[in-house]
Amino acid sequence: MTATILFVDDEPDLEALILQKFRRQIRDGQLALMFARDGIEALEALEQNPHVDMVVSDINMPRMDGLSLLAKLQEAEEKKSTIIVSAYGDMSNIRTAMNRGAFDFLTKPIDFADLETTIQKTIRHVEMLRDVRQRQAEAERAHAALSRHFSPQLAKRLAASGESDGIEVQWREVATIFTDITGFTSLVESAPPETLGMLLNEYVGGMTEIAFTHEGTVTKIIGDAIQVLFNAPGDQRDYATRAVACAHDLDVWAEAFSARWRARGVSFGTTRIGVHAGPALVGNFGGNRFFDYTAYGDTINIAARLEAANKQLGTRICVSATVAKEADNFRGRPVGELMLRGRSEPLRAFEPLPQQKFEAPETAQYSEAFAKMEAGDAAAMPAFAALVGMHADDPLAGFHLKRLLNGAKGIRMQLE
Repeated sequence: MTATILFVDDEPDLEALILQKFRRQIRDGQLALMFARDGIEALEALEQNPHVDMVVSDINMPRMDGLSLLAKLQEAEEKKSTIIVSAYGDMSNIRTAMNRGAFDFLTKPIDFADLETTIQKTIRHVEMLRDVRQRQAEAERAHAALSRHFSPQLAKRLAASGESDGIEVQWREVATIFTDITGFTSLVESAPPETLGMLLNEYVGGMTEIAFTHEGTVTKIIGDAIQVLFNAPGDQRDYATRAVACAHDLDVWAEAFSARWRARGVSFGTTRIGVHAGPALVGNFGGNRFFDYTAYGDTINIAARLEAANKQLGTRICVSATVAKEADNFRGRPVGELMLRGRSEPLRAFEPLPQQKFEAPETAQYSEAFAKMEAGDAAAMPAFAALVGMHADDPLAGFHLKRLLNGAKGIRMQLE
């Protein structure tokens, strides 16, 4: 590193003397020297040469003295390390200089061995500050990248520590949430760009905040679609419980959001949510230049298929039996055995319910009708018909009734 030093002094012979004393360091590329005759000239030089590393300034100079220059330097965003030179015994000015932020001081007449030692000490200080700033900038860049995926607390910890444990690609047991919005393509085509931008920013921001509240990791945001992981990158023993709770809160927030925008004349669709748990390949797939923490595997694909299944089922949240089994105190009702697109084996699914709806009489009535349907009992059809008659706003019950009326039997169903 070549250290650039600005000497500020009005003595006419000082420049030649300094250049002579430091000729070897200048020749070897260790030092680059600049000179100014007073504080005003020094400020002009610094404005044109912001790369200057340190300033060595006399106190008594015309137009602007060294103490005034020091005050100006301390006001700058990037403060220059400054050595103040004063007459021997002028402790009052030296004390003022140190109080104003001078790094060190020298007395006149200058002892050049002392000057060289002080300069080397200051250079080490400058290098240390530069290293700290660089690491801080890197941490801020890392934090900005990590904040796209992780909750603020986790992003701050990862950025500050630089730890890679859990960030590297690895197989992990995870729970994953997929969300999507019905009719979003039509909205994109019809809404003014400024409205669409405001709407989508508010929606994605709100959904992401909820995911972070549950300490989920947001791995993808593609337009209106959001993917959230639990148990990655850190361990969360209750990851299935977190996923279900997060899905409930996402649903509540999205419904309120949709209602707010409908009141403003914007038709915002329903948010559909799919949740599944299992092994997935998780980590940063962006290489060294682009941070892209995401997940791949059958577990991820199933969650996406469950999200899409809501469209036919009439539900807003659909979770796999794996999640329902792993989540603490899961409350919900069975949907059936779904033959999802691209899969040869059926997947048992559930609709999670909030506490009040789970304890409502119609949920028990639904469970009884579903048990009859699972057993192949012909009484399933009138049981669902009675349920729909009393609760026409139950789309899942209506879905099963329509299946039975069309001749379907049992709880296994093929979804497109």
